[in-house]
Amino acid sequence: MIRRSIVSVGACLFASLLASAQDAKKPGVLDAQEVKKLAPESYYFAAQSAPVQVRNCVGFRTSSGKIVLAGLVDTSGYATDIQQKYQGFLITETKLDIGGSELVPGEYGFGFRKDGKFGVMDVAANDLLSASASRDTKLAHPVPLKMVEEAGSYKLYGGRNWVILKPE
Repeated sequence: MIRRSIVSVGACLFASLLASAQDAKKPGVLDAQEVKKLAPESYYFAAQSAPVQVRNCVGFRTSSGKIVLAGLVDTSGYATDIQQKYQGFLITETKLDIGGSELVPGEYGFGFRKDGKFGVMDVAANDLLSASASRDTKLAHPVPLKMVEEAGSYKLYGGRNWVILKPE
């Protein structure tokens, strides 16, 4: 009798562990704990390594299990011309459509620019794509970086500015 009870309790615990592991792998915006596990401590870009602001990292998982991460970095050591267009990193395991331009899987730098554009650069700071960013003037409490799911796509906000990242 005691053995059956122990086996039953063990089976229940195992089932709950499996269920929680499956929940952690579901598609959608990643929670803070997942992002903290996945985000790098520093990011190499334009011949320098900058500390990542883990509190300002976001991401999502696609239905096929692929991950997309974005995060802000400390750009204080970079030249002014790079600081004006580089705010963070974008790591994608899947193709993304950003404003009608395709971005293949890889690691990139990004920035919301003063001209209203969202730019993506390779690790050597060469511009790869530029998309118009939208501005949400009614956003009550803008934060440095956040991600919101919207009909199979994801809005990446940098303060009040945002672009749609659509996994392909």
